[in-house]
Amino acid sequence: MNNPKLSIICALSENRVIGKGDLIPWHIRADLVRFKEKTLHHTVIMGRGTFDSLLGYYQRSGKPMPERNTIIITRDTAYDPKQERCFVVSSIDGALQKAKEIETEEVFISGGEQIFKQTIHLVDRLYLTIVKGEFDGDKFFPDYSAFTKVVSKEEREEKGARFTFLDLEKE
Repeated sequence: MNNPKLSIICALSENRVIGKGDLIPWHIRADLVRFKEKTLHHTVIMGRGTFDSLLGYYQRSGKPMPERNTIIITRDTAYDPKQERCFVVSSIDGALQKAKEIETEEVFISGGEQIFKQTIHLVDRLYLTIVKGEFDGDKFFPDYSAFTKVVSKEEREEKGARFTFLDLEKE
């Protein structure tokens, strides 16, 4: 059994909004590039709603997460994502167990709201994109004040959107 590092990767606003309905309230290409660079050739854990919303973004190819293992948490045990390298589990524990079987280096938890709430106390590192401003939303990132060690911080701007790439760990 492997023992990979467990991390969360997420974009959130200054008021911790991560979504409204099934949509992300911003489109920042640099954040998508960062997500791809960090997660490529690794394992990503997400809830079914997050996975389904990704399918909408990638309708042309039908392949939301190429070159990654994707573990989807859902109550629907008959759910079939019809994607290569996708695994369906029914719990956080099941997802973590599967991740340890298939990943040796780092596992990324990428949402949604309930998955973040149930795993934030388990992770070693947060890879955050903090979008400047307060946004209207109904999905929020949990409190992360326990993560006080700044590993890296980079202020960026893209097409008028200001944001910070912020990597944090617990002291």
